[in-house]
Amino acid sequence: MTSSPHPYPRNIHIRVDASEVNSTSSLMGIDAITQPATEERTALLDSSSGRRANYSGASTPTPRFDSGKDASVLAKRVRYYIPSLAWIPNYSLNLIGGDVLAGLTVASMLIPQSVSYATSLAKISPVTGLISASIPGIVYALLGTSRQLNVAPEAATSLLLGQAIADVLHDYEDLPSADLNMLGLTVSTAITLQVGLLDFILGFFRLGFIDVVLSRALLRGFITAVAIVIMVEQLIPMLGLSQLVHQLDPETTLDKIFFLCEYTWTHYNKLTTLVSFGSLFTLIAVRSIKNQFKRYWFIYRIPEVLVIVILSTVISSHYKWNKMGLDILGSVSVTTGESFIVFPFNKTILKYAHRTTSTAIIISVAGFLDSIVAAKQNAARFGYSISPNRELVALGMANVAGAFIPGTLPAFGSITRSRINGDVGGRTQMASLVCSGVVLLATFFLLPWMYYLPKCVLAAVIALVVFSLLAETPHDVIYYWRMGAWIDLALMSLTFFCSIVYNVEVGIVVSLLISLLLLVHRSSKTRMTILGRVPGTDRWKPVNEDPEAEEDVPGALVVRIRENLDFANTAQLKERLRRLELYGHQKTHPSEAPRRQETNVIVFHMADVDKCDASAMQIFYELLEEYKSRGVDLFITHLKNNPQQQFMQAGVWDLLGADAFRQTVADAISIVESSNR
Repeated sequence: MTSSPHPYPRNIHIRVDASEVNSTSSLMGIDAITQPATEERTALLDSSSGRRANYSGASTPTPRFDSGKDASVLAKRVRYYIPSLAWIPNYSLNLIGGDVLAGLTVASMLIPQSVSYATSLAKISPVTGLISASIPGIVYALLGTSRQLNVAPEAATSLLLGQAIADVLHDYEDLPSADLNMLGLTVSTAITLQVGLLDFILGFFRLGFIDVVLSRALLRGFITAVAIVIMVEQLIPMLGLSQLVHQLDPETTLDKIFFLCEYTWTHYNKLTTLVSFGSLFTLIAVRSIKNQFKRYWFIYRIPEVLVIVILSTVISSHYKWNKMGLDILGSVSVTTGESFIVFPFNKTILKYAHRTTSTAIIISVAGFLDSIVAAKQNAARFGYSISPNRELVALGMANVAGAFIPGTLPAFGSITRSRINGDVGGRTQMASLVCSGVVLLATFFLLPWMYYLPKCVLAAVIALVVFSLLAETPHDVIYYWRMGAWIDLALMSLTFFCSIVYNVEVGIVVSLLISLLLLVHRSSKTRMTILGRVPGTDRWKPVNEDPEAEEDVPGALVVRIRENLDFANTAQLKERLRRLELYGHQKTHPSEAPRRQETNVIVFHMADVDKCDASAMQIFYELLEEYKSRGVDLFITHLKNNPQQQFMQAGVWDLLGADAFRQTVADAISIVESSNR
C-alpha cells in the first residue's frame, strides 16, 4: 500500500506583494478591506516556504533570500493579533458619519442601562456601571475581530455578580455602611479580574470551541431563569419594598416570590409603584410605536430609555419626590475608592478571589457565549470572519483593563446593542470608540445632573430587558415538544428550576455537568454497523440501510467502524460488539435471548479509520486477544497506511499474522467460505 504522490509541485512558492494589497484596500474603503485575512495567508506562506520566488514568463522560479522577511512577518503578526493596527491606518472618512451616529445612539441607551445594572443588579455604585461601559469597550475596539460588537455590562452577568457580592457581604453585616460599599467594590474587582484572566487563558490556549459544547436547550433554560430572577429582583424596588426586603432578607428567588405575594398589597408605596410601572408601560408603548415606523429614521432612532430617564429626573426634581418616600439616585462620587486607578493584583483583592472563582468561571463562559453569538451574527450579516480564540483574548484583556478601576463590572458583547450598532450605520470599531468616549464624558460630567433620578425608573429599565430575554422561549419550547426532544426539554427545565429554587449559579453548574456527561456518553459509543452482501455481487452494504444487503455467511460478522478510534469511544467497544453479536442492530433488552447464532468469524472494515491513539490501540489489542482465545477468526480490511503503522507498532500485526490483513471484505470472506467448504 503506497501513498499517492502530492498533486502540487513542491518547489513553487507564492509571493504576495503587501504594498499592492494596502493600496487597493485604501481605495476601496474599510468594508472592502480583507487585509487581516490576506496578511494571515501571506504570513503563513512566507513562514512555511522560508524563501520567496520571482516569476518571469514561463521560466523556473529562482529562490533567493530576503533579508527583510523577518521584519515583514513580525509586522504582519502584530497586525493580525492587534486588528486595530490594520483598520485604523486604512480608515475611510466616508464611514465616519455612520460610525459616529451609531456610537451616539448606542451610548444613549447604554448610559441608563449601565447605571441600572450597577445599582439594581450588582448593588454597587452606579459609576462602576458607566466605567464598565467605557474602558473595556475601548480595549476591545483595539483587539477584537468583530466590527459591530459593543462590549459593556450585561444583565445576566451583572445579576451573577450581584449575587456573589451579596453572599460575601452577608458575612460582614456588622460593618459600617461605607465599609460594606468598599467591600462590594473589592469583590466586584476580584471577580472581574478573574473573568478577564480566564477568558484570556482560554483564548491563548485556543479553546474558543467551547461555544459549540453547550447545548442551546441549556442556554435557553439559563436565559429564561435569568429573566425571571431579574423580574423578581426588580419588582421589589418598583413596588417600594426595598427596605422591607432588607429586614426580612429572603434568600432564594422562590423566597422572594413568596415575599412579593405576601407583602405587595399591604406594604407597597403608591408613588413608587405609579412612577415605575408608568415608566415601564411608556417604554413598552414607545418601543411598539418605533417598530411600526421603521421606515422613518427620526422615529425609529428615538432613545426611549434616555428620554424616560431625563423626564423622570426633571419631574422628580421639580416635585421633590424624594420627600414623598421615593428613592432617588442621590449624590454619586466619580471615584470608587481612594484613587481612580488601583493595581488589582494586591492582597486585598486577591483575598476574595478564591471564594468567587466559581462565579467568575460561569460569568466568563456565559458572557463569551453571548458575545460570540452576537459577533457571528454581525460577521455573517456584513460579510467578514471572526476568530473565537482572538475574541476570547480581546474580551479577557478588556476585563483585565477594567479591573484596574475598583468595582468595575464584567463586560461582554450584547446581541441587541450590537444589532442596533449595525442598523444605525456602525461599520468599524470606531463606533465603539465613540460610544465609550461619550459614556466616559457622561461619567465625569452628567452624574451630578442625575441626582434626582428615581431608582424605580432604573428598575423599570431593567424590567424592559426581561421581555427581550423571554422573547424566544415559547418558540424553543414548542419546537422541542414538536421534535420530541425530551432530553433537551428536561435539561432546559432543570436549569430553570434549579436557578429559581436555589440560585442561577447552581442551576447552570448542575445543567452544565449533566450536559457534559451526555456529551461524553454519546461520544463514547463507537459508530459502527453490520455489513451484508448484495446478492450476486462482491459489494457489501449496511444491512440496516440497504434492504438488498444480507448476511449470507453463517457465523460471520462483518463490522464497519465508521470513525477514528480514541480512548473515549474504544472503552465501550467490547460491549458494543457483544451486543451486535447477540442481537444485531435491533434494540433489545439484555435480558432477552440471543437472536443470532454464535459468531466464529469477525471481519473489521476500517476504511473510515484514519488514526488511533495509543490508549485505543491498547484496548483494541486486548479485544482482539480475547477473541483469539475464544477461537474466533479475525480479519482486518481496508486498513490505511497510518493506522497500519500503528497496528504494527502496537503488535497487532504479529498477534493476528499478515494473512489476517486483507485489501477488501470480499477477500476475507472468500477465505472463510473456502475454509467452510
